[in-house]
Amino acid sequence: MSSMQEYMDRGEEYILKTYNRFSVVLEKGEGVYLYDTDGKKYLDFAAGIAVFALGYHNEEYNNALKEQIDKILHTSNLYYNVPAIEAAEKIVKTSGMDKVFFTNSGTEAIEGALKVAKKYAYVKDSSKEYEFIAMNQSFHGRSQGALAVTGNAHYQEGFVPKEMRAVFAEYNNLDDVRAKVTDKTCGIICEVVQGEGGIYPATKEFLEGLRQICDEKDILLIFDEVQCGMGRCGSLYAHDLYGVKPDVMALAKALGCGVPVGAFVAAEKASHALVPGDHGTTYGGNPFATAAVSKVFDLYESLQIVPHVKEVGAYLYEKLDSLMAKHDCIVDHRGLGLMQGLEFSSPVGDIILKAMDKGLILISAGTNVIRFVPPLIVTEEQVDEMIGILDSVIA
Repeated sequence: MSSMQEYMDRGEEYILKTYNRFSVVLEKGEGVYLYDTDGKKYLDFAAGIAVFALGYHNEEYNNALKEQIDKILHTSNLYYNVPAIEAAEKIVKTSGMDKVFFTNSGTEAIEGALKVAKKYAYVKDSSKEYEFIAMNQSFHGRSQGALAVTGNAHYQEGFVPKEMRAVFAEYNNLDDVRAKVTDKTCGIICEVVQGEGGIYPATKEFLEGLRQICDEKDILLIFDEVQCGMGRCGSLYAHDLYGVKPDVMALAKALGCGVPVGAFVAAEKASHALVPGDHGTTYGGNPFATAAVSKVFDLYESLQIVPHVKEVGAYLYEKLDSLMAKHDCIVDHRGLGLMQGLEFSSPVGDIILKAMDKGLILISAGTNVIRFVPPLIVTEEQVDEMIGILDSVIA
């Protein structure tokens, strides 16, 4: 059996280096804990970047996937399949929206959502070029279209020419958005809670104002809930906390709880924009991925995930507030449910590395913010365990 260092050396030899990975090889998980190839145990407050909502080794989830493997993995979208139909029905009924398109990732969900908005505008008036309004410090993915609406020049440089980029406005500044709307605007896109940008929840007034603008101009409002959706913020969909409905919503991450799957969901106004031939995917919506989605919805209900997030999220908020009061280097605390962030006065890289040495997995959001996105099954006792390790590292 190879040592952990030997595995890492082989990874460096064969895998394209687009990540500076942590010096650990993770092998298995149980609940909210992960284990490396040397057997060391870690409390996981990253959940694969907000993906593993149900924790590791959930037997019902695993069995549902094993059963689907024994039936059929793939058919293509030339045919119907039962898991996709069942998963789509659950998304539509819980969201109160109209139609679903399954993708393989959050980035692809964003790409599809952008196409819906452009086609909706094009059908009304095909005589002009259309553009989006997106938010500064936003993050929507790494493909060309998603990068074009990502409000961080660092990710765009070398990939998206300036003339292809969206018009960017200040998040939570409705006046700035209004000032940038023109007759070329076909849609407004924003995260309900900014993730990579530093864990910033939208204000109710901001989302209500975006909805009003889009209604007035007959353009589409797109909410990116790839990270903040699927129960993470204390409601199944983050926008439900605000009482504001989008025209299109992008989902991924916890939608499949480990299986690569995303979706964009269109409200009735937007659901007729795309017609046969306008959009497609080979793997999206295949029986294996959508069997995962369907089982995730079942388990969210049986395990009462959303009420649990409200309860434990409030406890986490209280404990992080107390930690901030104790340490002058922590300058802000914000977030919703089990998507929270602590902002420090200096970069947090060393804190995250030292926490990992002590058996705690954390990730950042930007340079100065520690992001807390544990599996949604996390308990108050495990929050206390995390706080104890983090407190000792900061001290």
